[in-house]
Amino acid sequence: MLEFMTLPNNLLPPVAPYSHAVRAGDFLFVTGQLAEDPATGEVVKGSIEDQTRRVMDNLALVLDHAGSGFNKVVMARVFVTDFRYYETVNAIYQSYFGDAPQPSRTTVGVTALAGYGDVEIDLIAYCGE
Repeated sequence: MLEFMTLPNNLLPPVAPYSHAVRAGDFLFVTGQLAEDPATGEVVKGSIEDQTRRVMDNLALVLDHAGSGFNKVVMARVFVTDFRYYETVNAIYQSYFGDAPQPSRTTVGVTALAGYGDVEIDLIAYCGE
């Protein structure tokens, strides 16, 4: 069974044709999040620290809406436009997972991201028992 999820009240308004997450059986696939203002959908330009926190906060909104959390994440994919941001992104990313077991992960350097952000992260979470 598939469940397509979009946040209510136009929170994080999709800027393209996608769902915020799709539950497929016991797995939740969370769409890549940019540093979008949750009220407007506009990508917020700013320091890599600010962008990464906004990305992680947006992921938290989607996970929470789906009844999940960072402690259920089994895979993360991180996309950055400059590997000089790698350590900063890692430190902020890690702070959201705390002492939980770390998910598997891929980090990819890209030349550009939608909305001209500098970091995008998508997740896969396990929602079974």
